[in-house]
Amino acid sequence: MSALALSRSYPSIFGAPVLARVDPGIFRLRYFRHCMACGFCGDQCCDHGVDIDVDNARRLEALGPEFARFVGSGSSEWFTGEAVSDAEFPGGQHLRTKTRDGHCIFRAHDGRGCCIHAFCLDKGLDYRSLKPLVSILFPVTFEHGVLMPSTELIDGTLVCGGAGDTLYEGARDELAHFFGSGFVAELDALAAEL
Repeated sequence: MSALALSRSYPSIFGAPVLARVDPGIFRLRYFRHCMACGFCGDQCCDHGVDIDVDNARRLEALGPEFARFVGSGSSEWFTGEAVSDAEFPGGQHLRTKTRDGHCIFRAHDGRGCCIHAFCLDKGLDYRSLKPLVSILFPVTFEHGVLMPSTELIDGTLVCGGAGDTLYEGARDELAHFFGSGFVAELDALAAEL
């Protein structure tokens, strides 16, 4: 089934991405969403770097030495290459996080999970202001104005896919935060209809 048109376009709180369609797969595909309660994946979703908007990268760098110690490397080791123009990312540009030992540089080097998320919890910060949007929404993603399942879930390579909550159920609260209550109200209606 192809992507369904929404009644209007919904920009994120950053202005981009702007979503105008939804792949109905987010209402039927399932995954185990309680990441830190998982004992079988070994943080598979952190096996690669992740795209991060430039402003977000600068906010991480501005956290200074305390965050660098938490990550276990200086900010010069966090991002690859030059910024890539991409209208779907907040600010219109993104970088990519580097990898270390086969995982995203921000994966906890002495445990499990995301250093950004853990640092925010430790310091009482809202992780949504520092963690990359695509990481927060995973395994839901966006491309060309379409909210959709990640490639890893579609092709079956995501170990936690197949059982548990639907992608939409797992991402609903985050989608409300980033795209607004009107957006999730329209998605709730589509989920009930499908």
